[in-house]
Parts: sequence; C-alpha cells; structure tokens
Amino acid sequence: MPQSRLFTPLKVRNLTLDNRIVIAPMCQYSAVDGCMNDWHQMHLGQLAQSGAALLTIEATAVLPEARISYGDVGLYDDATQAAMGRVIDSIRRWSDMPVAVQLNHAGRKASTQKPWDGGAQIAPGQPNGWPTVGPSAVAFRDDYVPPAALDKEGLRRIRDGFDAAARRAADLGIDVIQIHAAHGYLLHQFMSPVSNRRTDEYGGSLDNRARFPLEVFDAVRAAFPHDRAISVRISGTDWVPGGFTIEEAQAISTMFEAHGADAIHVSSGGSHPDQQIPVGPGYQVPLARAVKSVVKIPVVAVGLITDPLHAEAIIGNGDADLVALARTVLYDPRWPWHAAAALGAQVKAANQYLRCQPSLYKELFQSPR
Repeated sequence: MPQSRLFTPLKVRNLTLDNRIVIAPMCQYSAVDGCMNDWHQMHLGQLAQSGAALLTIEATAVLPEARISYGDVGLYDDATQAAMGRVIDSIRRWSDMPVAVQLNHAGRKASTQKPWDGGAQIAPGQPNGWPTVGPSAVAFRDDYVPPAALDKEGLRRIRDGFDAAARRAADLGIDVIQIHAAHGYLLHQFMSPVSNRRTDEYGGSLDNRARFPLEVFDAVRAAFPHDRAISVRISGTDWVPGGFTIEEAQAISTMFEAHGADAIHVSSGGSHPDQQIPVGPGYQVPLARAVKSVVKIPVVAVGLITDPLHAEAIIGNGDADLVALARTVLYDPRWPWHAAAALGAQVKAANQYLRCQPSLYKELFQSPR
C-alpha cells in the first residue's frame, strides 16, 4: 500500500506535526466564571489520546464580556489562567500532543444561554446576561438586543485583551494560538458587510473591514513567542446574498499571511440566521481549496469529514494541507486510530492502551492478566 498522505508529518513554523489530523476547537459550555474544570480535563484528556497531531482548546474569551455564553472558557485573569493551567498540566503528564488555544471575542453574539437550554440571547440585566458590542449597532437576530457600536477606546480594550490572553497562553506553554475570525463572532463581524456598517476607517472597503482583525493579529503576534505558530480561522463565505464572499476570504487570507500567519483554517457561515448552507460531506473543502490557491502557508479544511478515504483524498489531491475534526471525533474519539488502520499507517498510543494492538505488544495478549 502506498504511504498515506494523511499520516505524513508537516512543519508549521517551528512545530512538526506527526500527521495531518487536528482536533478543532469545540465549545463545551461547561466553565464556571470562565474557569475550566474536571469536565474539560476529561474531555480534552481523552482527545489527547486520539492519535491526532494537534489538540485545540475551545473558543476562549479574551475578556469576560467576550464569552459566547456564561459557560464559556476564558483566559482573561489569574483565575482563568490557573484553571486552564491545571487542565493542561494534567494532559501533558500523559500525552505529548501539542496543544493550541483558540482566542475569541463573541461580539454581538455574546451573552447567550447554553445550547441545550435553547441558546437564546440573555438580555443585559438578566441573570447571566451582559451588554454586547459589535462593529455597528446591528443585532444578529430580530429578537437580540442590538450591540453597542465600538468606539476607539472599545477597540483598544479588545486589542489589549487579545494581547494579554496571548501572553497568558505563552506563560502556560501553549504551542499554537488560533485567532477566531469566523462563525459570526467579533473579528468576522468586522470583516462581513452583513454586520459592519461603519463609515470610518474600520468600515466600507475590504481593506477597512480587515483593518481591526489585522490589528488584533499584530497584537497577538507581538505578544506570543516568535518561534510559536499562530493560525487564523475564517469563514470562507457567509452563505447569504450581500455577505462575505470566498473572493474576499481569499484576499483577507493573503493579508493575514503577509502579517505573519502560519496557517489558515477555513470554515464558513455564522453571520446571519438566514444563511443557506449546502451541508454534505466535505461541503467546506472547496472553500479551503480556493484559499489554498492564493496562499503559501498551510490551509486546514473542516466540515463533515468523516471517512478516512475522504480525508486522505483531501490531502492527496492538494485541496488542503490538514483536516480538522470536530463532531466526528466527539462521536469517535479514536477516529485517527481507525483511519491509520484503514490507510496502513500508525499513530502514537499510550503504553496503557498498547494491549489493543497485538502486533506492538504481543506479550500482554499472552499474559493471563
């Protein structure tokens, strides 16, 4: 069998990934006052044994009001840093998988209920609710409270929040930062004409709409050690007329690359409730392919990639350099193991689990234990 492309190493800045499978950030809505707890230790700990090349911590708020919900993880003070540190330390005692964190500000989509409680916005003044901000005073939905349009002081506070969170991530030994500029959250809100109606230097033209996300990127790049990678997650399209387009995504990706981004992770949607997404296996791969055609840095594809042969084809055909797993790996936390078996490759497994691989640890199977 020819060598699997999915299981070849890839260097991203100074980090060498063992294969092309990464665990995408997945919100758990289970933090308390921004602090991780035993749930996160269990959740991330099992994924650190998955055989993937990189584990990404969920969307992590850079300020308390940046959280999507009151159950979101934060990295904005000593308590949230200490809580994340305890989880990371536990993972690293048993796994050498590199760890990334996704830094985020939810903007106008903040202050919501947990998804299993309906996910509706919680109005300011209600329990677990707070005022939201955005590039313009345009609500995400008709039943949402419009955000306050950010002024220059508000923009500075958010840039400083990303800067401080990046420094805290560095102190924790985080290997990679991913900046969340997708899914209708604040940085995407600036990039999309659906949510950005500004008439100053942060609105109007694509260059202006990209200005604040690039300022945030520059702040994070300056705060995070030079030898560690920074990626950016973007939405390749808003899936609505008049919204952010794949051509704009291509242009903004080249801007991030010019500012020093090490990878672009291409998702889609999130800016408007009327989005029409053609969901199907690999439905976002064409968006990744389009971005890959204009940048030289690695590109990550994500979205209903569930079959190992499909993932192998995405890498083998040059559609993307890496594939990210989210719901797939929640359903099957050993998906990379099974993909390696299907493609004639191998992944790392903890010594405690080697007895399930007879060819590697035959003596355990011959033992009465």
